[in-house]
Amino acid sequence: MNRAFPVICSLVVSFALVGCSRTRPSVANVAPSSPSPAPGISSSADIVKAQSTAASIPAGGSVNATVTLSISSGFHVNANPATFSYLISTQVTTGTIPGITVAKPTYPVAVKRKFQFANEPLAVYEGDAQVRLPLHAAKDAAKGARTLPVYVRVQACDHEQCFPPATLTTTMAVEVK
Repeated sequence: MNRAFPVICSLVVSFALVGCSRTRPSVANVAPSSPSPAPGISSSADIVKAQSTAASIPAGGSVNATVTLSISSGFHVNANPATFSYLISTQVTTGTIPGITVAKPTYPVAVKRKFQFANEPLAVYEGDAQVRLPLHAAKDAAKGARTLPVYVRVQACDHEQCFPPATLTTTMAVEVK
């Protein structure tokens, strides 16, 4: 018998086992993914950007500030609230700064879209989505400029797959007058 035969058999079996043991990475709470991810995209942070407007508040007053999500064309994020409890909804939270109270965000009206992986249309945001953030300055709040940390949790998807969720971080300039 040829001495190369056992070596060749070992290589064939090894390659077969490696091929069988490969599994697709799992991401909790996502829609079924397609076999090949979009090039250059490793998470939702590659698809969605967040920015905020500056806010000027009189002591004892209130104002609605805006956090804008810019979602790349061809992609969407789940609305808040999401259509199903297992979907990751878009969520805006903030840090704290003395003298400023942040109320519950007001999310935009969702667009309903039908995707091949869902039996019914899903509530999503596409393009630019503006979230209103109600701010209130205490009567005795120190006057001057501050920086409010803003965190936006999103999971971006296209028509076939969802990408790992990300928490985007931005800041909001807040001035008490």
